[in-house]
Amino acid sequence: MPHPVYVPCVNINDDIVLIVDIGVSAGDQVKKGDPIADVETDKAVIAVEAEHDGYILKILCEADERVGVGSIMMWIGDSPDEPVPEVPVPAPADTSPGRSSVQPTAKARALLEKHGLNAGDIPHAGDRLTAQDIEAFIASQGEKAGQPDATKTKDIGESLPGVPGSLQPLSAEEHGMVSTVVWHRDHAASAYLEVEYDQKNWEAYAGEFAERHKLMLSPLLPLMAYRLVEIAGETPKINTTLVNGQKYQYDRINLGFTVQVGDTLYLTVVQQASGMEDKQFIEALGEVQRHAMQKKLRSEESQGSTIGFSSMARWTVSRHVPILAPYTSLMVAHSAPAREGAMAVLGASYDHRVLSGYDVARVLQELAQPPVRD
Repeated sequence: MPHPVYVPCVNINDDIVLIVDIGVSAGDQVKKGDPIADVETDKAVIAVEAEHDGYILKILCEADERVGVGSIMMWIGDSPDEPVPEVPVPAPADTSPGRSSVQPTAKARALLEKHGLNAGDIPHAGDRLTAQDIEAFIASQGEKAGQPDATKTKDIGESLPGVPGSLQPLSAEEHGMVSTVVWHRDHAASAYLEVEYDQKNWEAYAGEFAERHKLMLSPLLPLMAYRLVEIAGETPKINTTLVNGQKYQYDRINLGFTVQVGDTLYLTVVQQASGMEDKQFIEALGEVQRHAMQKKLRSEESQGSTIGFSSMARWTVSRHVPILAPYTSLMVAHSAPAREGAMAVLGASYDHRVLSGYDVARVLQELAQPPVRD
């Protein structure tokens, strides 16, 4: 029987997502768990996986199209010649109150953003709203309608550099990086501070832990990340964000941990980390790291972080200022000592709208010492 593939609801505040890429074609055979598309939300790019073995019967959307959460992206059948049920095509891009249900073209969307216009205010002759429709509307309304919206911060309509070159499409990972950097730039009041600490105490703690649990590799970084989870449980203020001028307190702690795979940087996520013991957390973190190395991260392993931990010590980097993941207020930066015998450094990027330097300094001072276990 035919099985629908729905547009996923990743974030409760997202009604619309962008189809970044369709990785299959009608007639392709897929297995359960195969990545078949990438969608972009306000927070990240995630992979949509096939939920059934079978064949792609029909695809109802295309790359660079905005579709409604819960609408049908495509159909998968048990055999390649099954008839597709007669159902509506996925919801159009803009379904918010007061907006038109017409689907704008890509050029039309760029003009809407550039001029701060509402698609529902613009007459259109065909099935889709075109750039020509918008240009005609601007001309009919005079100078005011064509003025850019000063509140917009997206780089819509940016001029090309004056050096010869060509435009290249972004990969799904690059889209995710762009989304993260844009959120950091446009929303967070980012700040950074750091403290020095003696790493010998942590190294001794990690060595004893590894010996006790018969671990092959040093658990230093996972243990420090777990300690950050514990501190967030004791200090809920750092596990918050700001939404529409109000503080949003998370009910759980999802630990984001950066993993470099070749030239790709992933922010892997351990969900509900605060409900784990240290050994369980290390195992969970190791699993998502392996999935990242294999480039087989599940959607829940790459989105929804509420607090973050990043290290560049393996490259002997002595100072780095990480980008905040969307809707987080703290990302700890672990670095190597600047020279042999020097103190190690713990830093943190933080959202100054939510946290003060005093708040973050206290967190780093606590994190600089391993916990005292019974």
